[in-house]
Amino acid sequence: MQTTINAPWGVTSYGAASVQAAPDLARIRLGIEQTEDSPQQAFTAARAAISRLRETIRSHGVPDGRVSASRLNLQTAWSGYGAERKFLGYRCHATFAIDYRDLESLEPFLIAAVEAGANELDGVDFDVSNKPELRARARTAAVQAARAKAELYAQAAGVRLGPVLHIEDVDPDSPGAGRYRGHSDPDNASDADLAPGSVVVSAAVVLGWAITAS
Repeated sequence: MQTTINAPWGVTSYGAASVQAAPDLARIRLGIEQTEDSPQQAFTAARAAISRLRETIRSHGVPDGRVSASRLNLQTAWSGYGAERKFLGYRCHATFAIDYRDLESLEPFLIAAVEAGANELDGVDFDVSNKPELRARARTAAVQAARAKAELYAQAAGVRLGPVLHIEDVDPDSPGAGRYRGHSDPDNASDADLAPGSVVVSAAVVLGWAITAS
């Protein structure tokens, strides 16, 4: 069987790398839900709860710029089904997203928020504030990994790497990156990627080199 390379031009290599760091902020999604007999009463009750929650957030040193109201809606509330269905009133629902930096006091803050009127906790996601810097470090390491692999291939084939002709940034978490994963080196995977209490920032790249005679 003969294999034909339609467009021979050099060597292509995929490199991936991850950088981990301790989280320094939490993104919190809180909700307030109030059900009353009339729309006006529902809005009034929700507005009072929102005001208490805002004051609690400020008292914990969180500036207004780190708080965003993502949704506010009003709908009828019911319980049961069919003949047993019962009208409960009008439900006003407001949600907030908060960037919280003092992780040492996160639990007391959440307790205070609930006591102030937040009756929904949609989630707490930990992150890092210097993610662009970490992403740059991961990308640099990914390029180094791709080069090391290409140099190994070139040495084994008896050629030398020439100049870089192609650079393709790859999101390692995107569905389309699957076609590259077979070229990655599983031996370089780090157990620390799954370590609790860490944020992992990843990057991947495809590089193409010209080759010259050895």
